[in-house]
Amino acid sequence: MKAAVREATRTIQRMGTSIELKVAHTKPESVLDELETQLKGYDRRFSANDPRSELNQLNQLAGQKGLVLDPELYQLIEIGKQHSCAPHSQLNIAIGPLVQAWRIGFEDACIVSETQVKELLALTDPQQIQLAAGKVFLKKGGMRIDLGALAKGYIADKLRTLCQARGAAYGLINLGGNIVCFGAAPNHSDGHWRIGIRDPKGGRADTLGILPIKDQTVVTSGIYERVLATAEGTYHHLIDPQSGFPIECGYLSITIVAATSLLGEIWTSRLFGKPIPVVLQEIQQQPEIEGIIVTKENEVIASKGIQARLLR
Repeated sequence: MKAAVREATRTIQRMGTSIELKVAHTKPESVLDELETQLKGYDRRFSANDPRSELNQLNQLAGQKGLVLDPELYQLIEIGKQHSCAPHSQLNIAIGPLVQAWRIGFEDACIVSETQVKELLALTDPQQIQLAAGKVFLKKGGMRIDLGALAKGYIADKLRTLCQARGAAYGLINLGGNIVCFGAAPNHSDGHWRIGIRDPKGGRADTLGILPIKDQTVVTSGIYERVLATAEGTYHHLIDPQSGFPIECGYLSITIVAATSLLGEIWTSRLFGKPIPVVLQEIQQQPEIEGIIVTKENEVIASKGIQARLLR
């Protein structure tokens, strides 16, 4: 007798966020165990905050010598450098020195002086990341790669691949702002998953719209999650690679819909901080993505290709 497909859900805390895993399979708990094991492995490899991670081993050798890396870490750094060096990109994986100085989202967060920011900006040139045959060398001492803008997207895609390789009927992977859906949603006749566009000014369950998707990913970057509130003002964790200070712009979040979560991460990071008309224009020029912007007035602006799908 053929085993029945069952749905199981697991919530875990990792990578500084709450992660939800939902899988339908004949042995869903076994698949969830594999997903959790893979998550732990990626976290140990990609983390910029774990001193034992492979990425931090590389950062500690900056200006001294290169390091042969695990192929997946090398691949992600290679992708990150490519998009960091693209013209007018807001993504910069070499921004680690500034991220570590501000520490926003951690208990030891602090305001960084203009003098210190200027000194650290000199260590954030992605062109100084040398790649060759699996080895990475950071040419200047004090340089640090931070993959926080890309890692969750890369990992979410890998988790989906694992689920599908194990024959899962459907599933949803939510890595705190990175949502990957595959297979037909069980509670909707059209098979589309309903993904909420979060209200940045509300609670986690408050939404400004619902987006039906199928076999796609939804990635949101926002300036409302991790903040440092002081008498001088409120500072958020998204650092402008040009100024070295938290990004100043007219919106609270950008959501990108794409076939892969990594692609969504790339474009939320490349675009965040640009003026709204420029963001919409660049999305329009990329046929593989669509986007949604939530302004500081809580206005929802959707790219042309997704306007009709967004339920409000």
